[in-house]
Amino acid sequence: MTLPISFEFFPPKTPEGVSKLRGVRGQLAALRPEFCSVTYGAGGSTQTGTFAVVREMLAEGLEAACHFSCIGATRDGVRAQLAELRAMGVTRLVALRGDLPSGGYGAGGQFQYASDLIEFIRAETGAHFHISVACYPEMHPQARSPQADLQALAAKVRAGADVAITQMFFNADAYFHFVDEVRALGLQVPVVPGIMPITNSSGLLRFADNCGAEVPRWIRLRLQSLGDDAAAIKSFGHEVMTRLCQRLIDGGAPALHFYTLNQATPTLGLCQSLGIAR
Repeated sequence: MTLPISFEFFPPKTPEGVSKLRGVRGQLAALRPEFCSVTYGAGGSTQTGTFAVVREMLAEGLEAACHFSCIGATRDGVRAQLAELRAMGVTRLVALRGDLPSGGYGAGGQFQYASDLIEFIRAETGAHFHISVACYPEMHPQARSPQADLQALAAKVRAGADVAITQMFFNADAYFHFVDEVRALGLQVPVVPGIMPITNSSGLLRFADNCGAEVPRWIRLRLQSLGDDAAAIKSFGHEVMTRLCQRLIDGGAPALHFYTLNQATPTLGLCQSLGIAR
């Protein structure tokens, strides 16, 4: 089976982490991903690390997509960063609003929404960048309503986004219903499922709760029942995510985007089980 796949990494904070990520990328590169993205910390806090990883990936021959957030940013600052990325040879961005700082809406920046950032990027650089944006099948935790969240995605698409990548989810019906709603708005943008391999219990449940992703009760209870049995948790997680991915593929998902957490084995295992290891 040939299905476009992509991987997300985060910039390591230690020399050991940098070395480990190089090995992880080497293993996953064998799957011939369409691109690999690198996250960008709140307020650009990891910009140096993010850009360094992007440079390395480009030198390795990987198509690199740089996350790019706008909270607290100025037009002059974004203009300079876009010029730097273009000079590096970057042609893909994942454009995001970014996390709001506690107690400071917007942090004094000149962009309020991701759609504002996308509109600015298009005005400054035309069609140079392929722009991905985030979307939320189960609603962004800070959205006023599901309808408002859909309109936020529509604004990003109309501003110039090329593709939407979902937050992690574990309910295929939520994804398919969301795609139907997107199409009902007249938006033809590809909606790519974001896949989070299950490798541990507490970390997954905590992250899901923080980002508003529902973990079905039967999965949550099974994970809790496995306690600290790491091997059993990974085996169960592999089974659950393989079934989810297969249903998404069968239902017409245009691609899969894996949140690797800088680990190779879980994503490799899923791709091999699905027969999409190209």
